[in-house]
Amino acid sequence: QVQLVESGGGSVQAGGSLRLSCTAYSNYCMGWFRQAPGKEREGVATIDSYGRTYYADSVKGRFAISRDHAKNTLTLQMNSLKPEDTAIYYCAAGTPTSDYRLREVGYHIWGQGTQVTVTV
Repeated sequence: QVQLVESGGGSVQAGGSLRLSCTAYSNYCMGWFRQAPGKEREGVATIDSYGRTYYADSVKGRFAISRDHAKNTLTLQMNSLKPEDTAIYYCAAGTPTSDYRLREVGYHIWGQGTQVTVTV
């Protein structure tokens, strides 16, 4: 079963930065999702095979998603982190339609997740 592997999670103080990485599949739209305790999983950022990016309003201006086709790598640079960014972050690959870029339903390959904790 194909599965993605995330790396780069950890604990950081508010205002700090973390960088998450994941394997990327060149023909798929790639995305980062997160799930905080007691909450549903939500889309954070996605990037399609042409490099077009989409962000949740809560992370715009702070997070940046990118992909390197030559290295088959997906990256999420997270800056100005807030305690409310604390969650398990998942990498995903799929073929979502335009209305579903930040929705789970459009993605069918997932990673196991990596914990991000932001402390006050």
